[in-house]
Formats: sequence, structure tokens, C-alpha cells
Amino acid sequence: MTVTPDKIPPQAQDRKPGLESKMEPQPEYDYSGYKASGKLQGKVALITGGDSGIGRSVAVLYAKEGADVAIVYLNEHEDAKETKRLVEAEGRRCLAIAGDIKGEKFCQDAVQQTVKELGKLDILINNAAEQYKEESIETVDAERLGTVFATNIFSMFYFAKAALPHLKAGSSIINTTSVVAYKGNEALLSYATTKGAILAFTRSISQSLLEKGIRVNAVAPGPIWTPFIPSTFPPDQVAEFGKQVPMGRPGQPWEVATSYVFLASDDASYIAGQVLHPNGGVVVNA
Repeated sequence: MTVTPDKIPPQAQDRKPGLESKMEPQPEYDYSGYKASGKLQGKVALITGGDSGIGRSVAVLYAKEGADVAIVYLNEHEDAKETKRLVEAEGRRCLAIAGDIKGEKFCQDAVQQTVKELGKLDILINNAAEQYKEESIETVDAERLGTVFATNIFSMFYFAKAALPHLKAGSSIINTTSVVAYKGNEALLSYATTKGAILAFTRSISQSLLEKGIRVNAVAPGPIWTPFIPSTFPPDQVAEFGKQVPMGRPGQPWEVATSYVFLASDDASYIAGQVLHPNGGVVVNA
């Protein structure tokens, strides 16, 4: 059952990143109607931000489709432990790697650890990000701006660079951008700007990697019920979250994760440099 707007009570979390275990109601990472068909059988995926939200849902659905998974996260150990349990409950292996993706050395080490422990790497999901509510450009702090860019876009360069020697023809890279890359968001200026950069990164790198048979695409979610929301916005805004889109409600992580399944599978063999838009009916210009 999908959460409707009137079922989200006002709430807030003081820490960043937020914790899924503290959210009410809990985000839906899976749903009973999902029918796996082995689309990713025998594959190995590395998912940044895989402990919660969209990343958790992608990890679970990938496991259902037959993939082993490495999840990279900052310090949300409780959430990561639960995601690992969920993946292993599907009969697949899960490697949980904690660390800060702002540093290239850590990104390199995470890739190497994945290959060492899980045997190879077929799918890279660049999903981790951070965001801050900003009233205007006058309130943007220079140091925090650098942090947002380092987490949201620089890390994608680091992971793609580290993963490339292990990827082969048929492999896939999927980046998480956002509807705000197309629509903008005055209260999320730095975050929205990085999401625009991810769009350009996806389109650019996809062209250079096609000669290797590696497909690069992106997903641009709309308002999705994840720990991002109570850890960014005040309680009254959380209670109204998602009501602005045509569908009139926030999306659930599983409603986005299916796009990542499709893009990583052979069903998307003729798709590269593109963006899917699970955003509740918002019309955007490509």
C-alpha cells in the first residue's frame, strides 16, 4: 500500500544523513506485487547510499532479480544492517561498506573491496547525496557548498573512474539525478545545481563508454519518501511533502527502484545517455 499525504505526520530529524528506522511511516522498499524474473542473475552491483531510501529498495529488488550487492554508506550502521539482512533474506550476498565518498581513496577502496569479496563488478549505482535547505544564495556557506558538490557529483567521477577497469561490455552505470535538475528549486539551490551537473555527467560519459559496450543512464526521481525529507525540512513542510505533484502524493522508494532494475537489465540494451522520470506526473523538458 502506498503512503498517502495525509498519513505523513509532522516530524524532523536532527542528524544528516537521516535514518530510515526513525521515520513514520516507514518508507516502502518493496511491494507484494513485484514479480522477479532473474533479470540480473549472477550480476554484482555496487550501490552508494544503499543503506536506506531509494538505495535500499534498489538493493532489495536487485537481490530479488539475482544480483549480489555491495552497499556504500556514511555512518547509518543500523539502517545498513537492516538492508544487508533484507538482501541476504533473498538468498544473495551483501557487502556493507562504511565511509565518506567525498574522498577518492575511499571510493577506490570500496570498488576494490567489492571486487575482492563478491568476485567482480557489473553494475555501478551512483546514488548517494546530501542536501540542505537554503533560504537564498546569501545563506549558502562556501565550505558546505564544497561538501555538497564533493558528495553529490565529485564522488560519481571517483567511482566511475575506479569501476571502469572492472566493467565490461554489457555493464551498466546508473546515476541518480532529480526532477530539480529540470525544474529548479529555490530552497535547494546547491543540491539542485549538483543534480544538473549529474545530468550533464551522465550524457557526457555515456558517449565515451559506449565504445566499450558500457551503458550509462540516469534516474530523476520526484518527491520520494526517504530519510532526506525529515532531515532537511521542518515538520510542517514534511507533513505537506509530495502534495505539489499531479499525483498529489509522495512516491515510495520501490516506485523508483524499478527504473534501476530496467536500466541495468538487458531490457534496456538499446538505451544509453537517457534519463527516466518517476516523478508523480511532473512534465519536464528533456
